[in-house]
This record gives sequence, structure tokens and C-alpha cells, in this order.
Amino acid sequence: MEDYENMLDRLYENMPEVQLTTERFEVPKVRGHIQGNKTIVTNFHQIAQTLQRPVDHLCKYVLKELATPGDLLKNGIIFGTKTPASRINEKIQKYADEFVTCKECGKPDTKLIREGKYMFKKCLACGARESVRILK
Repeated sequence: MEDYENMLDRLYENMPEVQLTTERFEVPKVRGHIQGNKTIVTNFHQIAQTLQRPVDHLCKYVLKELATPGDLLKNGIIFGTKTPASRINEKIQKYADEFVTCKECGKPDTKLIREGKYMFKKCLACGARESVRILK
């Protein structure tokens, strides 16, 4: 009969590698191109769907943050200026931090609730509720 130490060593050798990932929620990076003086992002609707937010809400936020005109299309968005993808990604991440992830538990399982003149972000995971600004 094997002793305990040998059995334990054999167990550790046969165990699969554990990959520690603390982040289950990742915001997709923008895909698009610059055409003349405009920037076209083709996966904007996918990003809004991943964030579980309305496309027009995300569009309004990003256009205000970038201080640029833009048009929302059925398959993407056109920004009226040349804008680097890194800047757009930065603004979308800022949107996710402000309007999607819960400040208490850090999970993205939230929904926006409007009550009168105020808007709240309610976490479906921990039940926390936080006020967020309304985009005009």
C-alpha cells in the first residue's frame, strides 16, 4: 500500500493546470477604419450588445466624450473626425465602468432603471443600487 506522500504527489502530477482569470467580462475592442476625415467602426452594435445596453445610449455617451459628430448606422457608427481606436476603446471602457459594472461587487450584471428625473444602476448579482447621470 502506498504511503500518503506518494499518493499526494501523484495526485498533483495528474491535476490539470488551473488558469486564474479574475475577469470574466471583457469589453470588445473596436474594429473599423479611417476613410478620409471620418472614422468608421463596424462592430459598435456588438459592443453595445456585449455591454447589454441600448446602442443609442452608448452612441450618445461616446460622441459626447469624444466631442465629435457622428451617425449611427444599422451596421456600425461613423465618427465625423479621424479618431484613433485607442481613444474610442478608452471611452467605451469608461462607459462600462460608469454604466455597466457594479461598484460594490464588480460584476457586469446590472440594468439601468429610470425613476422620474433620476437614473439608477441596479446590480442583479448583489442587489446594490447606485445613481448614474442621465445623458442629454
